[in-house]
Amino acid sequence: MKDLNDIPAVMADLGRRAKAAAADLAFAPAEAKQKALEAAADAVLARQADILDANAKDMAFGRDKGLSPAMLDRLKLDEDRIAGIVQGLRTVAAQTDPVGEVMAEWDMPSGLHIRRVRTPLGVIGVIYESRPNVTADAGALCLKAGNAVILRGGSESFHSSGALHACLVEGLRAAGLPEDAILRVPTRDRAAVSEMLTMTDFIDVIVPRGGKGLVGLVQREARVPVFAHLEGIVHVYVDRAADAKKALDVVLNAKTRRTGICGAAECLLIHADVVDTLGADLVAALVAAGVRVHADETLAKLPGTTPATADDWGREYLDMDIAAKVVADIDAAIDHVRTYGSGHTDAIITEDDAAAARFFERLDSAILMRNASTQFADGGEFGMGAEIGIATGKLHARGPVGATQLTSFKYLVDGDGTTRP
Repeated sequence: MKDLNDIPAVMADLGRRAKAAAADLAFAPAEAKQKALEAAADAVLARQADILDANAKDMAFGRDKGLSPAMLDRLKLDEDRIAGIVQGLRTVAAQTDPVGEVMAEWDMPSGLHIRRVRTPLGVIGVIYESRPNVTADAGALCLKAGNAVILRGGSESFHSSGALHACLVEGLRAAGLPEDAILRVPTRDRAAVSEMLTMTDFIDVIVPRGGKGLVGLVQREARVPVFAHLEGIVHVYVDRAADAKKALDVVLNAKTRRTGICGAAECLLIHADVVDTLGADLVAALVAAGVRVHADETLAKLPGTTPATADDWGREYLDMDIAAKVVADIDAAIDHVRTYGSGHTDAIITEDDAAAARFFERLDSAILMRNASTQFADGGEFGMGAEIGIATGKLHARGPVGATQLTSFKYLVDGDGTTRP
């Protein structure tokens, strides 16, 4: 066993093993990958008590570390969340295997027949913080797409991630696939992250999943390509043609269902024409739900609000806080989102088809929604079974990153003694 204090040696060993596993996994039968994920799901269910015991250790560690309630919620596992992990594994297992899919094919006058087909990326490094379910989600999606993966969970989720990783390895073993296809960094040492970011000989892409500090560090220091979103600065714009009940239901759910996830609403924009009616009701409902409303000068006149400062626009709270502002019209809302948004998810509440079309056309966030809670910004809710993250860049993957997004493509060209004149 490697000396865990020798981080460069530990990480080089993981890299070599992952690269070797990826070479075999690239042409593994779809049935074997499906079997591995189904067996992993069975193992999670069978080991539920052990996983909850491991999570209890992590929760104690998190409380001692002073994590906020929202961060502790991210870390927590219970029977319902474990059932969700099991369902996610089974959903990914049942999906069509993306590897080898013919994306396009055509014939050329030269006599060549050309196909563009999906192929694995290779080795993926996933760096995440307190959500232990990412262990299962990332492992499952990378495997489905024929990639090996090196998982580096946060120090807070160390025990939970270890218990879930053991279930994934049990699935690989049951299916006869390389156990090194899903590897986990066996130390909390932060130096392991720095090593991963420079392992260009072994890792093909890095996926960071966590807060601004982690993602910013990865984007600054990585020499390996990165799929990432820096922040989820999510806006909900309530148009003058909004249905009052839909607006109340959606805004409250978007903010309060789970405040610590990247799809949680962080800024409420209200059309000036409905401020005195619907706007006042929305603010009152948020205050009644325990949300701290950081209001602009117009809305700050309403009871229970806190005057907003310049720092509240473009802020990711990940807590029971929301910025709120009155805008003159839809174009002012669009301008605000362009100025302060992060390209993650933004929503409009309206019954006006033309307004919705304008919002969708003129904003370029990875996800745009109409009359729906931004908490649906999730690969599982998009039918992907799970996600490895939400990518807000414009190259390769964008929005929820599922198994299909974890593939590249190659060209297969057939001729018949064909030569070029």
